[in-house]
Amino acid sequence: MATADELLLDDLLRLAAAAEVVPRVERDLLGLRRNWQSTSLVVVGQDLVEPLGRTQPVRRSGVVVAGVDPDDGEVYRRALAIGAEGVFLLPDTEGALGDKFADALDGGVRTAVTLAFVGGCGGAGATTLASAVAVTSSRRGLRTMLIDGDPLGGGIDLVLGSESGLGTRWPGLLNAAGRVSAAALRSALPLIDGLAVLSWDRGDVAALPPEAMRSVLGAAQRSSDLVVVDLPRRPDPAAEEAFVRATATLVVVPRDVRSCAAAARLVAPLREVANDLRVVAREPGLNGLSAIDVADHLSLPLAAKLSVEKDLPTVMDQGRFDPRPRGALGRAASELLDLFGLYGLMAA
Repeated sequence: MATADELLLDDLLRLAAAAEVVPRVERDLLGLRRNWQSTSLVVVGQDLVEPLGRTQPVRRSGVVVAGVDPDDGEVYRRALAIGAEGVFLLPDTEGALGDKFADALDGGVRTAVTLAFVGGCGGAGATTLASAVAVTSSRRGLRTMLIDGDPLGGGIDLVLGSESGLGTRWPGLLNAAGRVSAAALRSALPLIDGLAVLSWDRGDVAALPPEAMRSVLGAAQRSSDLVVVDLPRRPDPAAEEAFVRATATLVVVPRDVRSCAAAARLVAPLREVANDLRVVAREPGLNGLSAIDVADHLSLPLAAKLSVEKDLPTVMDQGRFDPRPRGALGRAASELLDLFGLYGLMAA
């Protein structure tokens, strides 16, 4: 941050301290120019914007202007001249500027792809596919977080065979509200071969506050390349928060008439809250519907087809979860990651 205005500097230091950021402080144009490209966020005081503009600084991202004079009608023009992304006039915009400081601490604002998975009917296999997508993404070298959004689902860590892993579960985050530190969240969660997993313990908590989902999901999105959320079929307020914030929602539907009928009842209300609804058609027994039939019946784009792996239930009961690249589950997971441009280190 750079300003010669001591009152403004006091306000900026207070906001930085609240965000647990230790800033570099410069009080003149020389110091500002010297550090122009060496920090993730540059906060230019209202008093230094005009002299900085006369130097025609190199354009860069992460520049904002802060001030305390609401009567300065030229500040926006001068901010535009230095390529600033915004103007924060205190005290009215303290909250927004505080978020900027916190983003800098988290390493900047990521635009994580967020995929929500939900079963079109009971036993559709959405949790298994969500887990496979997360594991495959992590294996591609992408920073991935898997979030279990279903308090009554039994715990997604059981699917991964890692229920004894040390780390925070949802009950420890139920009081989360406002902004949660992305770095602190990731460091607190159990890691399974590099994959951060937020699951449930075996307690009796049966509901998730929407404020907790909102805060935790926001932190996950700021610290990840991909966030995978497994959600219940009957959306509660917390699940609706996830559907609204997801890049896309994938409905897993077995290819039979009864499953399609159940999924149709689910999809109708989902259209009100979910972004980019798509269907994953899962292979049933003999004489089932085609994947195209399922997509047409639900009037949804077909995202992927999922074949049955006969030995998968036995393997998972033994506490092993390993979606093989050439197996049906691994192929479907890879197909979905490719669909959303999540190639990671596998792109070559």
